[in-house]
Amino acid sequence: MTDTIADAAPPPGRHRGRRAFIAALGIGQIVSWGSLYYSFPLLAGPMTQEFGLTKPEVYGAATVGLAAASLAAYPVGAAIDRGHGRMVMTLGSALAAFLLLAWSLLSAGWALYPVFAGIGLAQAMTLYEPAFAVVARRYGPEARSGITALTLWGGFASTVFVPFIQLLLDGVGWRQTLLALAAVNVMLGVAPHLAAINPAADTPTLATAPMAGRRVIGWAMRKPAFWGILVAFTVYYGTFSALTFHLYPLLLERGYDTATVVGAIALIGPSQVAGRIVVWIFAVRRSIRAVGGGAVLGFPAALLLLWLLPSGFASLAVFAAVYGAANGVMTIVRGLAVPEMLTRDAYGALNGVLAVPSTAAKAVAPAAAAILWSATGAYDAVLLVAFGGSLMVVAGFWLAAMKSGAAPEGDRSA
Repeated sequence: MTDTIADAAPPPGRHRGRRAFIAALGIGQIVSWGSLYYSFPLLAGPMTQEFGLTKPEVYGAATVGLAAASLAAYPVGAAIDRGHGRMVMTLGSALAAFLLLAWSLLSAGWALYPVFAGIGLAQAMTLYEPAFAVVARRYGPEARSGITALTLWGGFASTVFVPFIQLLLDGVGWRQTLLALAAVNVMLGVAPHLAAINPAADTPTLATAPMAGRRVIGWAMRKPAFWGILVAFTVYYGTFSALTFHLYPLLLERGYDTATVVGAIALIGPSQVAGRIVVWIFAVRRSIRAVGGGAVLGFPAALLLLWLLPSGFASLAVFAAVYGAANGVMTIVRGLAVPEMLTRDAYGALNGVLAVPSTAAKAVAPAAAAILWSATGAYDAVLLVAFGGSLMVVAGFWLAAMKSGAAPEGDRSA
């Protein structure tokens, strides 16, 4: 097969402006993750009170949004493979701003659901998966450093936005907070994507031909490594989503005060960045199999720490550091598992296929955790299920690492 990421000739001047390009995408990641994902747990409480909804009803809106993101994952990835990255990510940020504005104006709880269906589409167009596909298309086989650098930027999303949103909530309320987030998306979401992503500088990918991406997907689905990766990341994202949306109330339930909880959650972002820096400096030449095989062990370790360590900010900080570092490294692994453990061909489309069950798990997990909490009256059962999920992540990724290998060129045809 020809015209792949791996064998395309680097266009002249491709390395010029790499830092500015990654910085622009990185600012967009901070804004998108902070306003479309990390904002919800903080806003859920005030909305629950104002609209008179139950916890499962409120978190059901997040489920609708993430389900919409799941459905959009493959077409978004395929569109970026065909060279439409700037249009996809710019429109995604504009859509995010519009929907945050609409969210701020809601007068009834039921209206959260259609708004969040749109927010899910905006997430599919702006979060890591499309950004990774844009970087892979721009830099081809040299995308590893760009993807790693992009995750360094994205790691600051919770650090910046959790305290920022809490400050706004305390000062002006949840509706005005959403107005501010909408404005941020216009200024620091739409503008960077429009300015930085230049389709003329992209390396062509195999999926430029519509049928080629389908052939690569068919080849990959016959490989055990594909299914190991799929299981690992589907369960990982489900567990991550449940904990992300419920960590704030979970820690409050365990007796920590608001300031301690916000401070601990804010530590997760720097810990993510620290983990990525360790990979950047010390593991830059290690295979993604080795990096990921170690990172997945961090999740059961972090949950055990949360269970076993005594109460206090120091113990909570240890949990946040381990959990954040493991998540930070896994983001790099997620961006590089496909090209380094399967194939570099049709990156956006193949990543989109993997993102469908992963995002579906993200969608179901917050509502499922809320239902489990309602059934048991406490978060202990949620933590137990999350620990079991973390063990499945370890098993799935280690299977993929053992079964992965270089793809023979002739074996990629249908």
